[in-house]
Amino acid sequence: MFTLNCKGRLLAATRPLVMGIINTTPDSFYGNSRVDEPNRLLEKAAQMLLEGASILDIGGQSTRPGSDLISEAEELKRVIAPIAALHRQFPEAIISVDTFYANVAAAAVAAGASIVNDISAGAMDAAMLETVGRLQVPYICMHMKGTPQTMQQEAVYDDVAKEVLDYFIGKLAGCKNAGIRDVIIDPGFGFAKTSAQNFRLLKDLEVFKILEKPLLAGLSRKGMVYKTLGTTADQALNGSTVLNTLALQNGAGILRVHDVKEAVEAIALFMAYRDA
Repeated sequence: MFTLNCKGRLLAATRPLVMGIINTTPDSFYGNSRVDEPNRLLEKAAQMLLEGASILDIGGQSTRPGSDLISEAEELKRVIAPIAALHRQFPEAIISVDTFYANVAAAAVAAGASIVNDISAGAMDAAMLETVGRLQVPYICMHMKGTPQTMQQEAVYDDVAKEVLDYFIGKLAGCKNAGIRDVIIDPGFGFAKTSAQNFRLLKDLEVFKILEKPLLAGLSRKGMVYKTLGTTADQALNGSTVLNTLALQNGAGILRVHDVKEAVEAIALFMAYRDA
């Protein structure tokens, strides 16, 4: 399907990949994704790798709607030591850092990360694209309008898929100019989008194939699942699996999830169905 050059190591995706979410935060929307001490971090990472995660995504800042912005200095404190510990314990693991700060991205790559995952696609730190180009690591480029603090007030579109596609056409040009070779597209489910817009975007996901880039779907336990079902994030595993399956059918190459085992199983069943 695609390959990613992760600091000289090729991650070859012959089938969709699973990215496991680990948050070093006190306030991420799903409590079970948070780790607050080193042994818990290593245990969670070991479990995800054993269950089939190809990438571990480490984030130190909650970006749920209305979350509090933390400083670059605070984020550095939250993510660099955990990334270094993971890299020591699991040197073969591919680690991604979830940040919109260029200096955090650079420090994380130095500590052992080999992918940068930026919800703002360079909009929240003007140095980000140049930094990732210099680091020569894959870049997850996400669609969002505004910031996590303001984005839900900007969920206005005439045609959400077309507008997100146009956004990425411009962003990919900027990434190319910055020297970024491997770009992964994330349409940003839940970021400056209503539930109805999220479902429309999921339904139209195949339009992004025109970009000829790997497509990441981050649907796990989000509001579009639990609000539609009238439940909570804690009760949203089954709904997340359903939406992950739809994303696979519509071209997703990476699933970013809290629950690795279930996502790996969804991929196995999808592949058996596709190849029958």
